[in-house]
Amino acid sequence: NKTTSSNKMHLAGLFRSQSWAPTLCVIAFFFSSVSSFAPTQSHRTISHLQEQASSEESSDVSSVFADFVDFLKDTQASIIEQVEELDGSGVKFSNDKWGVFEEDFDGGSLSGGMTRVIQGGDIVEKGACSLTLIRRGILSAERAAAIRSRQDLNIQPGDVYSAAALSIVLHSRSPMVPTFRSDVRVFLVESESEKTTMAWFGGGADLTPYFMFDEDVTFFHNMYRDLCSHNPEDFSYEALKKHCDDYFYLPARSEHRGTGGIFFDDMKATPEAMKFVKGVAESWMPSWRPIVEKRRKTKFTDQQKQWQLLRRGRYLEFNLLYDRGVKFGLANANPRVEGVMVSAPPLIAWEYNHEVKEGSEEARLLEILKKPKEWATPVV
Repeated sequence: NKTTSSNKMHLAGLFRSQSWAPTLCVIAFFFSSVSSFAPTQSHRTISHLQEQASSEESSDVSSVFADFVDFLKDTQASIIEQVEELDGSGVKFSNDKWGVFEEDFDGGSLSGGMTRVIQGGDIVEKGACSLTLIRRGILSAERAAAIRSRQDLNIQPGDVYSAAALSIVLHSRSPMVPTFRSDVRVFLVESESEKTTMAWFGGGADLTPYFMFDEDVTFFHNMYRDLCSHNPEDFSYEALKKHCDDYFYLPARSEHRGTGGIFFDDMKATPEAMKFVKGVAESWMPSWRPIVEKRRKTKFTDQQKQWQLLRRGRYLEFNLLYDRGVKFGLANANPRVEGVMVSAPPLIAWEYNHEVKEGSEEARLLEILKKPKEWATPVV
């Protein structure tokens, strides 16, 4: 089916961000019942009131989606400027535009993206900040079934969906500076059977250090803990930290990829939720830049650089073996395979049966990755 094939290609582009894949489906957004309407409307039928409520809620959800897309565009431009300034090498991000963002866009598609990549910087050896926008795609039978399998929703093949995501990964040149990864995203479905529109947010932020500076990791976790302080219990810092630890895990190695952060899906797309998700993106540089400033001039040896390359090998192992978005994007021929692999480190190393010295900093990192710690300081 040509439509389904095209839909899968667009999805592969959308889910290039490391933590969002089509299998991470979204939960129901139940809309207002007739009881919320004024008694003066009682002469109308129940079904008419339900239809009106659904229409009004759908309009609100669509407004949240449009607002969030504008925010992602502005945030990408701001992040690019901040990273280039922080790096200080004069190296600039490339700009690979496709679809609706192309300069010679012919109006044929409502979808598109901008993959921005920096390579060879002084601080950022390789980094990417990717924006993807899908408008009015058509759910395949597989995707509709995946949504229904997670939630009690009457989502059907042929339902219209839209989605948008902004992801960032910054691989540091120095092994004393951790790799930073984050993304924020929104997924919207127009349900024909439900006569309504539903949308959900997702996102996260996490660190992958190579040498442990405990105060840096604590600083990072404290920032996102404070950001989560007004969330409902299901989206508390404790819950989102656990989701992050659970997701970024290499079962074959029995170790976690890094020291975690937060990770979430299925957050109903309300104005209140959007405020939190925007806060995640607005915390990207404030949560990473102070660490960079503190460690950027720390000297390191060739042996320590080699350790970083070995740990990057684990990073790539996770991407290729366990990350659901990357696996989906590589499952079939994909004209935007470079976009799927954009989060890969620039250089890596694998060494057979590498052993670390007991009592070393490398051994301490491995111990922490085997058993995640509670990093945030207790709130008094």
